Amino acid sequence: MRHSACVLGALAISTPALAAEHTLHGALSNGQVSGDVRLRYEAVDQDNALKDADALTIRTRLGYRTGSYQGVTGVLEFEDSRTVLGLDDYNNTQGKNTDYSVIADPETTEVDQAYLQYSGYNVTARAGRQVIAYDNQRHVGHVGWRQDRQTFDALSLAYTPTDTLTLNYAHLNQRNRIFAEAQDLPAKDHLLNLGYQTGFGKLTAYAYLLEVDDGTDNALDTLGLRFAGTYDMAPVTLLYAAEYAKQEATAGANEFDADYNKLKAGVGFNGITVALIYEVLGSDDGNYGFSTPLATLHAFNGWADQFLATPASGLEDLSLTVKGSLAGGQWTIVYHDFSANESTAGLDDLGDEWGLAYNRGFAEHYSAGIKYARYSAGDSAAGKVDTNKLWLTLGVTF
Repeated sequence: MRHSACVLGALAISTPALAAEHTLHGALSNGQVSGDVRLRYEAVDQDNALKDADALTIRTRLGYRTGSYQGVTGVLEFEDSRTVLGLDDYNNTQGKNTDYSVIADPETTEVDQAYLQYSGYNVTARAGRQVIAYDNQRHVGHVGWRQDRQTFDALSLAYTPTDTLTLNYAHLNQRNRIFAEAQDLPAKDHLLNLGYQTGFGKLTAYAYLLEVDDGTDNALDTLGLRFAGTYDMAPVTLLYAAEYAKQEATAGANEFDADYNKLKAGVGFNGITVALIYEVLGSDDGNYGFSTPLATLHAFNGWADQFLATPASGLEDLSLTVKGSLAGGQWTIVYHDFSANESTAGLDDLGDEWGLAYNRGFAEHYSAGIKYARYSAGDSAAGKVDTNKLWLTLGVTF
């Protein structure tokens, strides 16, 4: 009898709680608050007439996610980026300090994400401002490296009929870029990404049909295939990837096409990973270079960010990355050798770059990192100059 009373008492307590989860009030009251703060010092030294740049900025992001109500949840997130201690001797891309080198972290306060999401029947649908990132973010990403990350005003759908097959589609009507709201772009973009997970890696087919909605002819259509994975042959792990894409671009009355190729081979052993990557952003006879305007560009072609826009001659990037663990964190060494895809007299060697980084988490919610990039220019016709960049970062999440 006493046992039955305990069971009835537990039911009496849990029933209202369970009912609350299925009401609108319950979804709102059972939501979660989240946030992260990142303090970063960045220094840029270039061998040109521009003054050396220094920036100390702090990025604060605060968000709230509701509980679920009949499969529907909501997210509201704000983002703020400020300079600290008056250390703002840099070109922030907003017309300030244009005699200094660029550090693309303008001061801004804006809505970072604001969307409603429905999940059910193997479908996840989002409507509103949101982060969208596909695969390795080579074509579509959030540019999370910068203080004002990239989001999109969009309708996105993800359909997962099986554990191995995913179909993603998104229609974007605004690109909320990293340069604050003044430089956001209206868009008519369609993104299709089909992924199939095999026993050896993920096979992806994609079509990214981009167009800035400004009344001009500027279509940028990219179709491609990608395969990437790892294979465990203990004590060795193999890493590999291959990708090919074809791009057609319209610029007013002009039309261009260019190819993209990437091969990656790597090996992991005893805590050390070594990877060799050969990436080609092709050229159309030296008049146009393969473009990825929605990508997380900082992660590719060197941390010094000398090739955020592909040269008209195209770009060939042969890189070697070595990384491993040390004192509870991860270190990385990377070397890039750059050359033109369409070489001409005086334009072949596009320089090289060394990058060093160490990142470590501590005290559960904190992280710190140091990162350095040294780019050495090649042929003078490329218009590049020797560039050194240094970053010191401290972050906290909750």
